Amino acid sequence: MKQHNVPASITLAQGLLESGAGLSTLALKSNNHFGIKCGNGWRGRSVRANDDAPNECFRAYRKVEDSYEDHSLFLVGNQRYASLFRLNKTDYKGWARGLKRAGYATDPSYANKLITIIETYDLYKYDTDGLSKREARKWEKELKKKPWLANPHQVLIANGLAYVVARDGDTFQLLGGEFDISWKKLAKYNDLQRDYTLEEGDIIYLKEKNKKTVADVIYHEVREGDSMHTISQMYGVRLKTLYKLNRMADDHIPEIGERVWLK
Repeated sequence: MKQHNVPASITLAQGLLESGAGLSTLALKSNNHFGIKCGNGWRGRSVRANDDAPNECFRAYRKVEDSYEDHSLFLVGNQRYASLFRLNKTDYKGWARGLKRAGYATDPSYANKLITIIETYDLYKYDTDGLSKREARKWEKELKKKPWLANPHQVLIANGLAYVVARDGDTFQLLGGEFDISWKKLAKYNDLQRDYTLEEGDIIYLKEKNKKTVADVIYHEVREGDSMHTISQMYGVRLKTLYKLNRMADDHIPEIGERVWLK
């Protein structure tokens, strides 16, 4: 990162993804951790392997370190990646999406996979290590405006919907800023009052819930601690719809053993 301005998180995430955490045949036998193909200008060692087409030419290295060095040089030396170097070093999401747009990989989910790896293993923390004093001061100012950048939430999928798990100190305003969604809409999507205080562990959907469950269950049998709202969040079904499906008043308190129909 310090030598070539490629974010450390991106290098690490791509290395993990492309090499299967160092266990792919290409990584084990040829020290190629990034799946870089030979190309017209390559004059080094090579190996043949099947990829988008059979028997393609891939670069081979004497040492793993050579693969990491060449990965940075590969990005720096290709004009199609030039726009990435105008991004902030801490903008790993911009880099991930830019790599996909520039054609680094054909997988349509490539950017999301990189972002997931970075956020799962907190790799973004390494990006601040290579900042100059000026960049570090700028980053600190940015963090004051957008504190979520230091520790972004991992986006998960359930019931066909994207959601995050609230952490201690989270607010609708902070989550809305992180995901560029109106905080008032977040409260509405989750059937919560705007003045509700988020609790650690709360499921917060990032879009409106479904009109019926997409799960393979037809009803939920009420257990101790369940409420109509927790059932609504569990299955990603709008609270208003649950009441309507079950012909309940909107102040109904379900009893243990009661069946709540989900579709």
